[in-house]
Amino acid sequence: MLNYRVPRELLMPLVPRGTHLDVWNGAAYVSVVGFLFRKTRVLGVRVPFYGLFEEVNLRFYVRREVDGEMRRGVTFIREIVPKRAVSVVARLAYNEPYRTLPMQHQLGVIGPSGRPLSVEYTWRLGSEWSGMRLFPEGDSYFSRPGSEEEFITNHRWGYTRRRTGGTTEYEVRHKPWRVCRASQGEVAGDVSRVYGRDFADVLTGAPHSAYFASGSVISVFRPVRLQLKARRVPVTAV
Repeated sequence: MLNYRVPRELLMPLVPRGTHLDVWNGAAYVSVVGFLFRKTRVLGVRVPFYGLFEEVNLRFYVRREVDGEMRRGVTFIREIVPKRAVSVVARLAYNEPYRTLPMQHQLGVIGPSGRPLSVEYTWRLGSEWSGMRLFPEGDSYFSRPGSEEEFITNHRWGYTRRRTGGTTEYEVRHKPWRVCRASQGEVAGDVSRVYGRDFADVLTGAPHSAYFASGSVISVFRPVRLQLKARRVPVTAV
C-alpha cells in the first residue's frame, strides 16, 4: 500500500453521492494498493483458471452515516486486473472502473519473519511496463486505533458512482490485518494513460507512507443501490 496526501479539491468531484470525503488528521489520501488474490470464488463457487490473479487499484476514502453508524469506505478511481472475466463481472455487478491489462507480480526472497523482502506488481500497456514496488521492513503489528495504518486498512465498505448519477454500496469483511512499514515505495513508468495526468503527477512523487500486509480471507457482499433524495434544482424567477 503506497499512500499519498493530495489536495481535497482533486477528489471532491469523484466523491459518490450520499458519502463524504474521509480524511485522517485533516489530510486527504489516495492509495495505490496491490493485491494477490488466491482461491477466488464467485457466489461460493471456484471458477477454473480464475482462482489466482493480481490486482492493482488506485483508491481514496469516504464515509457515510447510517442510523448513527459511521460506515468508512473506499472509492476506486481505477482497478487493473489481468483477467477479462473479472473486469466484466465487476463492471456489471458493482459498476467498478476495472481495466484488463497483462500483469505480473514478484515476491522477493522470504526473510526470517516469513514475509518477502520485496514486493512488486507490474502491468503492461502497449509495449511499456509500469508498476509499483516496495520493500517491507521491521516486525508486523496490528494497527493501533486512530493510526494512519488503521485508517488505510480498516474501511469496510465500498462506494461506487453509477453512470446514472446514483451510488452503489457494498460491504467488505475481513479480519484485522497485521501490517509492517515499508521503504523505497514507488510507482514506476508512465501511468498517465491509466490514471490520468493529475493523478500521475501525484504518483511520480514519493509516497507519504508505505505498508505491507499479509492479508486474509475477504468476503465481498452483494451491492445495494442507495436510495438518495433527489437533488434540489434552484429555480430563478424572471
